Amino acid sequence: MSERLSVLKTYKLYVGGKFPRSESGRVYEVTDAKGKWLANAPLSSRKDARDAVVAARKAFGGWSGATAYNRGQILYRIAEMLEGRRDQYVAEVADAEGLSKSKAAAQVDAAIDRWVWYAGWTDKIAQVVGGGNPVAGPFFNLSSPEPTGVVAVLAPQKSSFLGLVSVVAPVIATGNTAVVVASEKSPLPALSLGEVLATSDLPGGVVNVLSGRTAEIAAPLAAHQDVNAIDLAGADEELAKELEIAAADNLKRVLRPQPVDNADWSAAPGTDRMTAFLETKTVWHPTGALGASGSSY
Repeated sequence: MSERLSVLKTYKLYVGGKFPRSESGRVYEVTDAKGKWLANAPLSSRKDARDAVVAARKAFGGWSGATAYNRGQILYRIAEMLEGRRDQYVAEVADAEGLSKSKAAAQVDAAIDRWVWYAGWTDKIAQVVGGGNPVAGPFFNLSSPEPTGVVAVLAPQKSSFLGLVSVVAPVIATGNTAVVVASEKSPLPALSLGEVLATSDLPGGVVNVLSGRTAEIAAPLAAHQDVNAIDLAGADEELAKELEIAAADNLKRVLRPQPVDNADWSAAPGTDRMTAFLETKTVWHPTGALGASGSSY
């Protein structure tokens, strides 16, 4: 029996629910922790970044308008799909981060559990950060959270999968859509995540995944007038400062972790990354005039 040729995987971007190559036609070599070649990843261009923003904006209305319960179901479905492909992600994370199989498995399991955790929060966060407000007057005064819009997310450079999930899941759990810039050195787990998202009932465009040079892709996203917020988890100090200045042009929300890209992603996540990309809408409504009996009806 003759030896089979290796069937190497072709990694592609994930934009608008589809898998395009970079419009530039460029790729770059991705190596493991020891310098061994793993794959060629798409080298995204500014045009790819703009296309991803268009896809995210198009998807925002439907995703933000879906019920919180439905969003939770879809996030849980993502966890289910990842569980079925666990071995693939263990191998990719082990190669990307130079971890043993057991340590990589712990990272992948934690990432899957994190999807489940955020799935449970989708229909609860409104009760935590919203509610009725006491006012001096015959009014109902109610505050409720609403998603900010399109969020550019620079994924952590050192945590290729758990860190990635930890910054993407809270953004979409609350109804935002995301343009994700994968870890520059270790983009393969992020690009593979796109394959799971495409088959997990998540509408196309809710999450868009780009790979390439972080600074090259992040610059047009930070300056883009249709991007409402940016998470600088994967930017170094110098780049983060430049992006903050660019983001000020249209008053983007900016989340700049301190210190940048040095977080303990295995720690309990809390609600901070969900509330970072929420706006608060407050509604006043008259209760009506009170009659002699004390009733307004």
